[in-house]
Amino acid sequence: MHNFLKTIGFSKIQTDMQLEPLLERAVNDKYRTLIINGNEGSVIEQYQLPVAPSMGIAVVGERTPDGVFHRNYYFPYMRSYDGTLTEAGSVERHLEKETYAGVLEDFKSGITLIFYITNSVQLRELQKMEMRVKARQAFLTGLACEGKILLPIEKKEDPEAVKRKSIERRSLFEAARQGDQEAIDTLTETDINMFNELHQRIVTEDLYSIVETTFMPTGVECDIYSILGEIVSLRVKENVYTHENVVDMKISCNDCIFHVAINESDLVGIPAVGRRFKGKIWMQGNLEFIENDTDGQADDDNADAV
Repeated sequence: MHNFLKTIGFSKIQTDMQLEPLLERAVNDKYRTLIINGNEGSVIEQYQLPVAPSMGIAVVGERTPDGVFHRNYYFPYMRSYDGTLTEAGSVERHLEKETYAGVLEDFKSGITLIFYITNSVQLRELQKMEMRVKARQAFLTGLACEGKILLPIEKKEDPEAVKRKSIERRSLFEAARQGDQEAIDTLTETDINMFNELHQRIVTEDLYSIVETTFMPTGVECDIYSILGEIVSLRVKENVYTHENVVDMKISCNDCIFHVAINESDLVGIPAVGRRFKGKIWMQGNLEFIENDTDGQADDDNADAV
């Protein structure tokens, strides 16, 4: 059983046998079908079973020349239409099966973001065609098994000043990645000053009245993150099979925008725009690629959404 099935409204399903009819229905209904050639006459097929707007279960398998479909794996997914532009995106194959992790070196939070690519079949097709491509943007989503709602904090700084500081800090991060010693020293000094200020304030204030948002890797899985972010918008969706409610929140976290889904029964507190969500998420998303010409320049007219 996938750990995040309950996120999209399947909290009552506890065994693979209970899930099997839904996986078979995904293959039989042939919704959003993608088929590519495999090895020795077989074909790789991907199907999706929608359970609520922009979310569902994806099933990937191989159909042999005699017409028998063998399921390789499945996973819950949620789609987003809010893209994050990238100039330093890449992919790495997982060791266990032919699925891929996306890597964003230029993620706005200042860390290297690793996420599960939900459309690995399209990527396999591009690689089989030996196309020269580069990542253009990522459509990121997070699935959460549990979380809580925190009240907002009072923002004393001018929003424009905060935005300028954020842009300056991202520029320093980029320079530090390139080996700029002055940028490294500046970031180190800023972190020391921030630590000293935090050390003084924590004596009389609660931690979450000081820290507005956080985004950090957690656990042993490279695509699991602990986040604290502000709710920009939200929508409650109903799973058509179980009638459980799923809360889809658009989150602003460390200057990044992405969607987070959580089963309403697993969310502590009442979500509202302006309040904050704190929880652990499995980060996934689609990478959109554009084809490079022989000179390595991107041609927008040849864009391939992956």
